[in-house]
Amino acid sequence: MMVESPNTLRHRLEDFVGQARENERKLRRFQNFELRLIGHDSLFALIKDVLNPDAVRFRWDIVTLLLLDPEYEIQRILKEEGVDLDEYPSLMFATDSDDIESLYPASLFPVPGPYRRRRHAPLFQVPKKAPASIMLLPLIRYGRLIGSLNIGSHDAERFSREVRTDFFEHFSAVVAICLENACNLERLKRQGLTDTLTAINNRRFFDQRLKEEVELARRNIDTLSCLLLDVDYFKQVNDSYGHQVGDQVLIAVAALIRAQMRSTDVLARFGGEEFSTLLAHTPEAEALDVAERIRTSIERHRFQDPNGRPFTITISIGVATLNGGSEQAMQFSAQGLVGQADRALYKAKAEGRNRVLSLGELVAVSAPRT
Repeated sequence: MMVESPNTLRHRLEDFVGQARENERKLRRFQNFELRLIGHDSLFALIKDVLNPDAVRFRWDIVTLLLLDPEYEIQRILKEEGVDLDEYPSLMFATDSDDIESLYPASLFPVPGPYRRRRHAPLFQVPKKAPASIMLLPLIRYGRLIGSLNIGSHDAERFSREVRTDFFEHFSAVVAICLENACNLERLKRQGLTDTLTAINNRRFFDQRLKEEVELARRNIDTLSCLLLDVDYFKQVNDSYGHQVGDQVLIAVAALIRAQMRSTDVLARFGGEEFSTLLAHTPEAEALDVAERIRTSIERHRFQDPNGRPFTITISIGVATLNGGSEQAMQFSAQGLVGQADRALYKAKAEGRNRVLSLGELVAVSAPRT
């Protein structure tokens, strides 16, 4: 039996100790990163942190994230936060679970190995040099894939097939939990403030923002415009085509209105077939132009009845603008602004519908008596 020399044993022990210390440092890096991710209360902040780890400490050259989003819910949440998704090419979405499951055909474990252009190029469509080796991390909740975290390195040996994946298994589980919790938190935030049919803000949210925006207009000596929009003869749509078609009309109308607005503007379902918007930093002439674009887009849109036959609808819009620079600005009231828009809407309907109408700039509205 061959006996190893003391020097050989010492070198082997030093290798073991060195490897143990390296593993401890690696574990500490992952733990610190995980704690930071767990502390986020914003979905967007979490995603940004996942996509931008410390490149020096982790030696990851490219990080991308593919999330399953069949109902466009996550994308809608991010857009409502003012995120321009085009500015984040490393964040991708899949509407079909097969698109993610195909990345992990053998098992739901991390997949290290060399970069294969035909297979991996769609995951690394960023304006950078293609990686030489990759590590794909499945994001799993309750046995179901919710996404894939994709890491690339320019070092061909960084993610060789022999690399240990236990740290990555734990890390991917933490990221999956954080993403699910962040999405659930966003859902809770919106549950009491979102209209379930159209997925836009509801009256409660609008009333909250209305007070805030009026105060801002006063403080900053700025303009604030309010639009009240009402679908003309909506009862006839329900009576003629049924309530399911009526619901689809409201969903489409909400989308058509949103398409003419800035991401920072407020859109809400005011009630029934009535919608409301708040346009900050918007004088009356500009608000009238926005309202007219909305009216035109809805008038030109072709809806479909249950048999696929097209039909059209129109909308009436009342506009009111608050001028925070007037001498009587402190007398402005939130309800007075909505009240003037409502009076303009009533007049628009009385004059034949399918029109935009303003009663003039709001420069002196007394607060309601208490």
